[in-house]
Amino acid sequence: MNQSNISQDDLLRLLRAWWPDLLAGLVVFFAGFAETVFVSYWTSGRPQVGVLVLGMAVAVALARHYSLAALGVVWVVGLIQLTSQLDIMLVQFTIAYVAFATARWGSTVTLWASLASVPGGVLGGLGFMSAMGRDSMSLFAGGVPVELAAEALGLSWPVMSAAFILTLLLVPWLIGLAVRFGVRAHASEASLEVAEADTARAQRETEQAREIAALREEQARLASDVHDVVGHSLAVILAQAESAQFLDDDPVVLKQTMATIATSARSSLQDIRQVLAGAQQAAAAASPGSYEELIQGVRSSGHEVQATEIGQSRPLPPELEVVAHRVVQEMLTNAIRHGRRDRPVQVERHWPEGAWGQDLRIEVRNWSGGPLGDTAEIPIDPDGSGPRRGQGLEGMRRRLEAVGGKLDVRKRSEPEGQVFTVTAWVPVSGR
Repeated sequence: MNQSNISQDDLLRLLRAWWPDLLAGLVVFFAGFAETVFVSYWTSGRPQVGVLVLGMAVAVALARHYSLAALGVVWVVGLIQLTSQLDIMLVQFTIAYVAFATARWGSTVTLWASLASVPGGVLGGLGFMSAMGRDSMSLFAGGVPVELAAEALGLSWPVMSAAFILTLLLVPWLIGLAVRFGVRAHASEASLEVAEADTARAQRETEQAREIAALREEQARLASDVHDVVGHSLAVILAQAESAQFLDDDPVVLKQTMATIATSARSSLQDIRQVLAGAQQAAAAASPGSYEELIQGVRSSGHEVQATEIGQSRPLPPELEVVAHRVVQEMLTNAIRHGRRDRPVQVERHWPEGAWGQDLRIEVRNWSGGPLGDTAEIPIDPDGSGPRRGQGLEGMRRRLEAVGGKLDVRKRSEPEGQVFTVTAWVPVSGR
């Protein structure tokens, strides 16, 4: 059943492709039969008449799909006409159509073979006219006599005949060639339009992808900023609130602590507004003086902070100032959350020497846990390929890598407990 369906589909495709050619072949066959009956060739006892009529029909039917085979059939028809001296007008139209078809649909080999056939066709036509006799020679059978046309134009009959045959062969061939190149040019133009449309669509898709990537990057930056600001503020407020519960016997200090909590909350809200307002206001908030404000805020929460400056400090570009501010903010937040309150948080900023130094090194150390006795120093996820340790470290690492910096997190076990050291390198001029 399946094979039968496939065969029927193939047959239908063949019929759709060939029906114009088969119809043209049938028309030529019946037209040739009618012409040969009209000139009484069928009653002359020459069997070549049937072969000639059938050959013309086959040549026309094959011309579009098998141009080289049609060219061969036309040569056979021409030779039969020459040897049999059958003066059939439809042969000339068949030759002209095949010349057109070879130039329009034929392969490169067929194209040049048909052009090379033109001289042979001219010689064969002259031979046929000579064999027919000067009295019976005419342009298109039964039409204008060759000698009469030649005398009217002042030419000899061989020149007139050669010009007529050359026109009959070459003009259809040139028309077919012109149509061939015209169709190809149109197809190339259409292909170019399709390619341009594809390029435009690809450009639109690329722009959309870039816009989506930019939006996602902006969302990630905003989430990181909110995380840093809220996390730090809440850690400071929580530490202050925890210390306030032990101040019942000192109302003055308790009042000061509550005022500090309110100040921290207002500062946190202001920072959030600046983050949500945009990058310019965030950069303005991260001014050089904000570093001291961060240190003082942690101290007000009850944690001892030992801040050290090594080298000559200098102003940073706004975008680098924001990165340095957020990194220190997250470092101090982690120290408050996970560090011991009885040991100081050590903060060091190492400024590069000279005007053309490369990196500002920021280092924060804090104590965590109890005595372990292990003095090994272990890097914690130095390349970001290890297990995730919270959004804070990942956020710091992304911030620093975006401006050409880097982050290193290590822990060292000492007899008194574990020491966590977070080191960040911020390029002072950007990369």
